Amino acid sequence: MNRRRTTAAAALSALLLPLVLTAAGTASAAEPAPGAPAAPGAVAAAATTGLVLPELPRPSGRFAVGQETLHLVDHDRTDPWAGSGPRELMVTLRYPAHRGTGGPVAPYLTGDEARLLLADRGLEQQVPAESLAGTEAYARSGARPVAGRHPLVVLSPGFTVPRATLTALAEELASRGYVVAAVDHAYETAGTSFPGGRVLTCKACEIVQQTRDYRPVADNRARDVSFLLDRLTGRHSDRRHAGLIDRSRIAVGGHSMGGSAAAAVMAADPRVRAGFDMDGGLFSPVPQGGLHRPFLLLGGAGTVPGSAPDNPACWDVNWPRLDGWKRWITFADSHHFTFTDWPAVSDDLGLPRMTPLPGDRSVELTRRFVGAFLDLHLRGIPQPLLDGPAADVPEARFHQP
Repeated sequence: MNRRRTTAAAALSALLLPLVLTAAGTASAAEPAPGAPAAPGAVAAAATTGLVLPELPRPSGRFAVGQETLHLVDHDRTDPWAGSGPRELMVTLRYPAHRGTGGPVAPYLTGDEARLLLADRGLEQQVPAESLAGTEAYARSGARPVAGRHPLVVLSPGFTVPRATLTALAEELASRGYVVAAVDHAYETAGTSFPGGRVLTCKACEIVQQTRDYRPVADNRARDVSFLLDRLTGRHSDRRHAGLIDRSRIAVGGHSMGGSAAAAVMAADPRVRAGFDMDGGLFSPVPQGGLHRPFLLLGGAGTVPGSAPDNPACWDVNWPRLDGWKRWITFADSHHFTFTDWPAVSDDLGLPRMTPLPGDRSVELTRRFVGAFLDLHLRGIPQPLLDGPAADVPEARFHQP
């Protein structure tokens, strides 16, 4: 990858730290994931003005990656944060595609989303939105899908950050033959663009800051994901999408609050065969009766047994209730956003690392362990990587509380 610097780097290093929800079940501060590209015009403008564009690691699978954006409306639910109107989702659907097909590389974020993400951190005057809006990914709009029914993986991002922060993982899984649906939950990000020129900001943040109760976020997201599964695989699903998906092989996972939502939806929806949580507190506790299905806990360096034993959202409390296949794995020298695009983008921008773990290695480790988990439990392919420490992954730590 071409690692590049920009004059925005100094300002970005001073990013105001947003609230993140860690696997220890606590709210703390950590560096944010960046916003990024909106449209080919933004990329062209960045090129002509000399702005530096971050570049995500290239997917390693044998397929190209196609992409489609879906706007889903659940008319049976009132939005819990707005208090009126139906619940809405924006979904980026990525799928294995034939090489050489499709249009231009799909956008990463809209310009509005990138600007709002910067404004949320007080940096709109210091950092050109175009630098973030030009982040380079690989999925192409309208690419021709590879025939067949593929396993489905639903990804939910951290609280306040957009679905785009999981692009590197989503593209990798799609290149390896998975259909991947990354979800933006309305009113839960700094800004998400919806049809009709609407941009919805984080009303949920305002409510949670007052209540300090994060469980409603996880539980609402669980309902969002079940609705998404209805639309992708149910009786009234779009034939174009349903024809790509093997409804018997579905997994749900996410980062931070998205990981908490994965456990919540598994507790409520038997269609989900496996789940994974990337450094998120389990704010909707695992039921006493268990999940009866595989669950992977993938955490930052500080997410070790005993880090927060009395917090009901921490992994220690919930670990005994995970009664199916399970692993608790952490990466040395990692942090809360290691499992997102941010480390790779941060390195490209020349920012000081929060930990010694390089951005490309962060992406590689996340892709390898999540991919191995899905290959084992959705495809039945043995994965020695998940059995214990190995010489080629010295960063991995396996825990048995």
